[in-house]
Amino acid sequence: MNSLRGMLIWGAAAACLALSPACSAEQGTTPEADPVVNAPAGSVKGTAEGAIQVFKGIPYAQPPIGALRWKPPAAMAPWQGVKDATAFGPACLQPSSRRALESHNVYASEPLPQSEDCLTLNIWAPAHASKAPVLVWIHGGALWSGSSREAMYDGTKLAAQGVIVVSINYRLGVLGWLALPALSAESPLGVSGNYGLLDEIEALKWVKANIASFGGDPANVTIDGQSAGGLSVMYLMASPPARGLFAKAISQSGYMISTYDLKRRAYGWPSGEDSGSLFAATVHAPDLAALRAMDGSTLTEAAAAAHFGPLGVVDGKILPHQLVEVFDKGEQAPVPLMAGFNSGELRSMRMLTPAVPGSAAKYESIIRERYGDLADAFLRLYPASNMEESILATTRDALYGWTAERMVRKQAALGQPSYLYIFDHGYPAMDDVKLHGFHASELPYLFGTFDGTPPYWPKIPASPRETRLSDAIIGYWTSFMRTGRPQAAGEPDWPAFGTKGAYMAFEDVPHPSQDLFPGMYKLDEEIVCRRRVSGDQPWNWNSGIAAPKLPPPSPQCK
Repeated sequence: MNSLRGMLIWGAAAACLALSPACSAEQGTTPEADPVVNAPAGSVKGTAEGAIQVFKGIPYAQPPIGALRWKPPAAMAPWQGVKDATAFGPACLQPSSRRALESHNVYASEPLPQSEDCLTLNIWAPAHASKAPVLVWIHGGALWSGSSREAMYDGTKLAAQGVIVVSINYRLGVLGWLALPALSAESPLGVSGNYGLLDEIEALKWVKANIASFGGDPANVTIDGQSAGGLSVMYLMASPPARGLFAKAISQSGYMISTYDLKRRAYGWPSGEDSGSLFAATVHAPDLAALRAMDGSTLTEAAAAAHFGPLGVVDGKILPHQLVEVFDKGEQAPVPLMAGFNSGELRSMRMLTPAVPGSAAKYESIIRERYGDLADAFLRLYPASNMEESILATTRDALYGWTAERMVRKQAALGQPSYLYIFDHGYPAMDDVKLHGFHASELPYLFGTFDGTPPYWPKIPASPRETRLSDAIIGYWTSFMRTGRPQAAGEPDWPAFGTKGAYMAFEDVPHPSQDLFPGMYKLDEEIVCRRRVSGDQPWNWNSGIAAPKLPPPSPQCK
């Protein structure tokens, strides 16, 4: 990654002065070798990498260990002296990636250092920045895995455009998302679960209180995340305790699926507390004290083996309602929004799609049985003539396409600028293995980290075509952070979604268009509405030939 930094830091001063008034005229001066920032949380020493100052592994909350496990994050008292911030903190505990590496999984990386003492963040800041826009990056990984220290998330090139990049860790898996009656009973709010979300909120509070010391504008913070990070963005938009901690939001491949209710079974899910109690029984823990006494790694691996599903919990306090309901009520954060997804989301995650039936007739028969009066509309969008592609597109749209369009529609209804995109780009190494536009494939373009991808990621050529697309995406994203309007030098205007359904297609070059996948949103909205009315069906990847029989039409879905 250091070699990439050397190539990318070609003159942050010129870029900053040209693109952002947030950088002062002093930007072109040479920064000190070991920058020290005196923040309210305490003093930290980082490293100077060209014109970018980097601070790694800064703790934003007390370690959630022992008696603090499964509690809201506790703020840290200001530390004394100068804290060394030259090395990343450990990743939060997560299942081993060894099996994924052995299977050449495109997302698998070499194992990272892990610990329950993981609530840290990292900062990339232009030297001498003043009131610069701030990006808070939330990593993906299904709320099970991932880390802010992954090489693909290096913030150098984004920071070279005059913005400050903050990447955060948050508790994962059973340690971050467990609900239990005993945990609810000890909570002053009477709730449990959502500890990972509370970590994200605490990190945003830390940013608001401290980022000005690094040259950032606490009133101009954009939250952004991909996959589970995109889901986290929606949770933060829906969560009352997060209100006022960010000014803009970006959700990349987020999924607005149904989730647990804390106390009751709903939408085909057990209650959050019942799900947690079932897990406690599988590890033979008679009470909360026994669970807290267990080794964190042991708990994490046991939860993975038991297929524990980490998700947010509707508790009336941290998450007041299902995400669809929050956005229907217009109760989400009223901020400018960008949201989008990738054309080949499921090409790299085929475990989320059902097997292709033995014949086109069988496929059509299943669809007609499951979708009833909506079968004709379904088959027009996802025909039997190419079953494999139809199955991939069905699950993509049900999880990601519908979510992205729903977010921008609902945000536009609040009068907020809203922008929709699809990443439909490929290059030879990607297309050769049939992964065109796969899930997360936009990330090296956003961060400019072509040489920071995992070992089995299709190698991105450093060609003029690929670097132009990366520069365009960086331009659109960083201008949105500054002004709430995505623009990129030398590239077409990105129109707001508005009444014409405008969107940006990132193909070989950015290409604005209208009415993405006609009929897709209307169909999936009707499907989800009927499931909500029935109250006993989830909406997630159970789509197409994997769907349960669709409930009948309802007047509530008009």
